[in-house]
Amino acid sequence: MGDLDIRPVTPDDVPAVVAMLADDPLGARRESPDDLTPYLAALERLSADPNQHLVVAVREGRVVGTLQLTIIPGLSRRGAVRSIIEAVRIHADERGSGLGTRLMEWAVDESRRQGCQLVQLTSDASRTDAHRFYERLGFTASHVGFKLQL
Repeated sequence: MGDLDIRPVTPDDVPAVVAMLADDPLGARRESPDDLTPYLAALERLSADPNQHLVVAVREGRVVGTLQLTIIPGLSRRGAVRSIIEAVRIHADERGSGLGTRLMEWAVDESRRQGCQLVQLTSDASRTDAHRFYERLGFTASHVGFKLQL
């Protein structure tokens, strides 16, 4: 697979990250790669929050994957800390290469390092390939998720 660096997103990475977010039927409807202003503002907010880890996977200077890991302290489960993995994307020409597994392993390892007792994620109901991928990694579809558009 070659050398892979997983590191925090920088402003220079934003165009590549947004392009990956937009590169599927769901993302194409909700992302706007032609105007990076809201994404750069979001990156500033994320970078200021120590519980947010927006990262990219970079190989040979090229952004090939991304995800967001959020650390959430809580009272439930005897005061357990949990993490949420969101916005996992792998560049189209890297899918099936093992990169997604390496990126998810990084997220789980970082969750452990942060003292988390539970890692959770959501995936759009239409993403059946992603569901199989997460199940292969040991995740179980144990809950039903709900969202409210604001």
